[in-house]
This record gives sequence, structure tokens and C-alpha cells, in this order.
Amino acid sequence: MSKIVYKITSIFVLLLLLSCISSREQESSVSRMMFTGQDGEIKLVVLDPGHFHASLLQKFPQRQVNDTVYVYAPKGDELNQYLVSIESYNQRLENPTSWYTKVYDGEDYLEKMVEEKKGNVVILAGNNKKKTRYIYHSIKAGLHVLSDKPMVINRESFYLLVDAYEDAQANELQLYDVMTERYEILNTLTRELIGNSELFGQLQKGTPEEPSVVMENVHHYFKDVSGSTLIRPAWFYDVEQQGEAIADVGTHLVDLVNWQCFADEVIDYERDVDVIYAHHWPTILTLEDFTRSTGLISFPEFLQRYVNDNSELEVFGNGSINYQVKGINIAVSALWNYEAPPGGGDTYSARIKGTKASIEIKQDSSVNYIKELFIEKTPLIDEQTFEFHLTEMVEKLQVSYPYVSARKVSSSRYQIVVPIESRKGHEDYFGMVAEKFFGFLVHQDMPEWEVSNSIAKYYITTKGVEMAQD
Repeated sequence: MSKIVYKITSIFVLLLLLSCISSREQESSVSRMMFTGQDGEIKLVVLDPGHFHASLLQKFPQRQVNDTVYVYAPKGDELNQYLVSIESYNQRLENPTSWYTKVYDGEDYLEKMVEEKKGNVVILAGNNKKKTRYIYHSIKAGLHVLSDKPMVINRESFYLLVDAYEDAQANELQLYDVMTERYEILNTLTRELIGNSELFGQLQKGTPEEPSVVMENVHHYFKDVSGSTLIRPAWFYDVEQQGEAIADVGTHLVDLVNWQCFADEVIDYERDVDVIYAHHWPTILTLEDFTRSTGLISFPEFLQRYVNDNSELEVFGNGSINYQVKGINIAVSALWNYEAPPGGGDTYSARIKGTKASIEIKQDSSVNYIKELFIEKTPLIDEQTFEFHLTEMVEKLQVSYPYVSARKVSSSRYQIVVPIESRKGHEDYFGMVAEKFFGFLVHQDMPEWEVSNSIAKYYITTKGVEMAQD
């Protein structure tokens, strides 16, 4: 089916099912305030917070954000879990927050949010099937949006997201997704290393069979967050609601490729991207596994179609995509296991080949599941020349990151050393993303590539899902 047909279909369905919301949006226009950076001028609206990332965006107080937060959501465990998390931040002894939440939990929560327009920035983190629609109507209502990934999980909704971006730009609104992995220090250093042509050279083109950029992440269904067992909603295991892995956590990988390998470059998804092939496969969960993760004692009716003859749940939580950006061959894989091995957790690995050096990130048993960064010269590069440029690069990095160093691990391979105590944790990144976004609101300086590359990212992931399913 053509892209035009997809787009017409999604718009038709939207108008048919949600015309009442659109009418309200048209009836009352919003005069958007100019942000100056003053205390309390950002007023948050939290819409249907079904994922713990919603509360993590409020874990760290920021003076520019008003303490009063407007929450619109249906009644249920997901709303309650969000409110409990927020209250725990308010009650903690170290660096407590002072959030005051005003909750509307009627069934018409989305319409009510659009009608009342109590805040100026919408926070989204929850059911991914609903998220694109939430984004679209928030933008139509004249509200800025900071959305957890993924903003879209299928091809039909992709064009609705493109429309939302176009409306945001036309009305001077900011639409941004939470790409936390950019703030992990080894990922940041990787971007810097790739950008040094004397040390790294240029990206090799590679081939579809031997890509020059390979990335993989592994997540786990059963895990602890902030010291407590993470209770997942049952819909998390429905790929039509949560999304397949390559459309969900795979967005981090595709985003890192764009951000590290094509730094500050505009990527046009229609001109620069070619998705070659993709495939997916399931993770198997027993009912006992499911119960430990959700607290439910049986598989809900909507999951029965994924239950096999052995009464096990098959979740397509694994997938890979091979594609090209500007002629560079790339492969990304996103996997979900049930539980991490002892001493382990979520992991990430990458290998990026340049004409002068290759960069590798490892996070497996060989490095005690601690993420580590390595750089290795290609055989044609003189060792002395390579060491000279590496030393220069480390000295440059130390201006911003004084704790960074390099150590030789073989004749051609070095580790870029970052002490554990100098690294931020995953939950810290959410505050860093929010701070970046709030800066865009004040300065109106979001780069053009942020928008084009986000659209390209979701084109790649949703096209990959479509190809894998075919």
C-alpha cells in the first residue's frame, strides 16, 4: 500500500472517531506564552501516565517548572502507581520535590484536557498505541509536548506523527521525544570520537551482510526500578499496544546512529533512507513469569491470541533491522529477555567502523556487565600516528570531562576509561532531557535536524516492523 493511501486512511479514521475533540480544539485557540526562563512558568499536564517514565521526568525538581501539575487519566492502577511515585519524591529526605497534583480521572479525560488547557507542556509516557493520537491532539490544542519513546509504533500512525510535527512547526510549538541514551557518557564520548576525522577517519560504507554500524540492546521484562519490583501493566505484553521491540526500545538505537554517526546532519527519510530487510521472533513467558511481572493470576482475554499450545505467552519482543542512511550500511537489534543473569541488567553493545579506527562498546560478562568503550586502529594506520591523535583527543575531552583517560589494552586497541563514580545513572538522564527541552522552549533554538531525524527514526522503525511482519 502506498504512503499516500496510509496517510489518507489514518486521517479519515482520525476525523471519523475523534471529530468531537477536534471541534473543541478549533473552537478555542490558545495564546501561547513566550517562555523566559522564569521560575514556575512551565506548567505541566501529565496525560494518561501508564509508564513509570512519566514520574521519572518529575523526579528532580527544576525551578522553571511550576509545582502544580495537572493530571488527566482514566481511573486505575496505572494512575495510582504514578501518584504513589510522585508522593514518594515529595516525602524523600534528600532533595525532596513539592509537587501538587490536580487529577481529573473521568472517562473523557482527553477531551477535558483539550477543553481546559490548564498547562502549557504535556508529558506523555504510557500506552504506545494511544500515544500518537495524544501527541496530535495536544499539538492541535496549542500545547508543547515532551513524549517518552516511542511516539509511534506502526506505519498507519507514522503519517499522523508527521502531521503533528508540521502543525507544531507552523504554530511555533515544540515536540520532542525522550532520548535518554544520548546523555549516557560513553555514548556522548562515542559521538565525539566519530567526529574526529584525524583519529576515526570517515564512516566505512560496509555492506548489507557486513554493516559498518552494528548496535544491539537487551532489556528484561522482570526488573527492579528504584529498589522496587517493577509491576508492568498487562498491555505491555501486547505488541499492538506496546509495540514490537524494534519500534519501541529500538528507537534508542536508531536515534544513536543518527546522533553519533550523522552528527548535526539533516536526514530526509524519503531521500536518505533505505530499509533493506527486517525480522522478528518471540520471547516465551510462562504464566508464572507473567504473574511475577504483572501481579495478575491469568492471561487477560486480549492476550489469548498470543498463547501457544503449551499455555505459554509468545511476545514478539525481539527484532532486527538492516538499513542504509546516506549509503552507510547499518544493523540494529532490540531484544527482550525475561530476567537478567545474576549481576547483570539491561545491556548495550555497538561497533562502528571508520577508515582509520573502529569504536566498540561492550557490556557483557567479559566486562562484568559494566558498559565500557574501546577504540582500535585499522591495520593500515601507523601505531605512533594513532597514539598521537588519540592523546590529542583525550586531552580535548578532558576540558569538558576531566575524569576521562585512555589505557592501552593491546598493540592496536585502547580503552577510553570513565570511572564508575563519574557516571550518571539511567534515572538521572530524564532530568537532563527535560532540562534540554525546557531550554528549547526559552530560546526557540531546536535544530532543524532534531525534527527531520526524529521523523527519519520513526520511518525506519515502523517500516522495519511492517517488513518483519510481512
